[in-house]
Amino acid sequence: MWSTDAYVFQDYLCATASTALDRLTDGTVSRTGWNDVGRLQLAPGARGQNRLLMGQPADSGAANPFLASFDVSGTTPVRDAARRFADAEGKGALDLKDMAASPDGGRVAVADAAAGTRLLNAGDLSDAPVQYPALPAGATSTAVAFSGDGKYLARGAQAAGSTPDLLVQSADPADGTPPLEFAFEGSLDGNGVAPRGLAWSQDGSRLFAVTQGGTGQYWLHVIQPPAVQYDTRFAGDLTHSPAGAVAGEPLAVRGRLEWDGPAPAEPLKVTAVRKDATGTHQLGTATVKDDGTFAVLDEPDVVGEATYTLSFLGDLTHRPATDVTHTVTVGKAPSTIALTAPAEATMSGGVHITGTFTAQGKALPERAVLTVRRTDRLGTGTLSSVTVGADGTFAVDDLPRTRREATYTVSWAGDDLHTGATASATVYVRR
Repeated sequence: MWSTDAYVFQDYLCATASTALDRLTDGTVSRTGWNDVGRLQLAPGARGQNRLLMGQPADSGAANPFLASFDVSGTTPVRDAARRFADAEGKGALDLKDMAASPDGGRVAVADAAAGTRLLNAGDLSDAPVQYPALPAGATSTAVAFSGDGKYLARGAQAAGSTPDLLVQSADPADGTPPLEFAFEGSLDGNGVAPRGLAWSQDGSRLFAVTQGGTGQYWLHVIQPPAVQYDTRFAGDLTHSPAGAVAGEPLAVRGRLEWDGPAPAEPLKVTAVRKDATGTHQLGTATVKDDGTFAVLDEPDVVGEATYTLSFLGDLTHRPATDVTHTVTVGKAPSTIALTAPAEATMSGGVHITGTFTAQGKALPERAVLTVRRTDRLGTGTLSSVTVGADGTFAVDDLPRTRREATYTVSWAGDDLHTGATASATVYVRR
């Protein structure tokens, strides 16, 4: 058993104190002769390889903290690899939070708060040829842990809000399978994975994650690793109904998702995004039925082309599907005017016409104002406009200027989201 110790008078001195590496054998602690500044971190190498990893935290005060590997097969540890990470200008220094050796002994994963996850060759601590993808934007690396069978790597982080704090993924950095992501937030979760806060059960069936909050509290989460994953795909083309999409009215985009392997234990969900002239709009998720069909409900509010992108992001047993897109031409919502007029009227009694105005789709911001024109044997003239009531009704009153037929035309020009409408009624005017 290996441990470190430092002799200080106050605990605030521990971070920068001279720290020694000790060995416990048969109940006796002995000095090894190795020492350096700071709370030196220790981690075991691969099982059966008699290797010990040592790292120097950034708060030690060292300008260029080190990472080292020791052969501990004998009574005295022998350093066989060491590395400092800062360049000639002092940039890129290690900010060590955690480290872990792969079970086969070939790699060392390092949680570096400055650089993210580093993957190193265990032999000389050089950079591995293929690195893991970067952590989500805004996430600071805090912990790493390989599963005992070497299949998975867990990467812990501190991140705000819904940004993932934990990624569980294939230990092979060349495997492009998306990781299983967890975001810890709120009073019952903590705000992120604590430094060195990850460990796997010996049989690899559970991952233990310790998270911490801003008030010094800690939480323990027990997580199952990803199961065997199967392929998924969107089958055929997407469709939409109604065929004539209009702004401000419901629209359904329909499709079908296929999956390999057994039926999912819980209904799968697809996510949808609409992109139109005003930008990109998240539409949430739609549940996939047992037969694979789904319908995304939306209410487009802009005239023109709307492109829908459907995604399946995968789950514990299903890999993500390739996104599909579907473009819908959104037109203006129709409007109508209906008139009720008498067949005959007199010049002295006047003409009284009632009507109804209807605009489908999105409600008008203000009541519609209708234009009224009268055409008789003396010509065409514009009468006073009328405002539609809250219930959609209106009335036109006029004193005709001459006998015989008079045609009244009521119209609305429309707006950005609605088509215009026109209706006419002819009244025979007597003296």
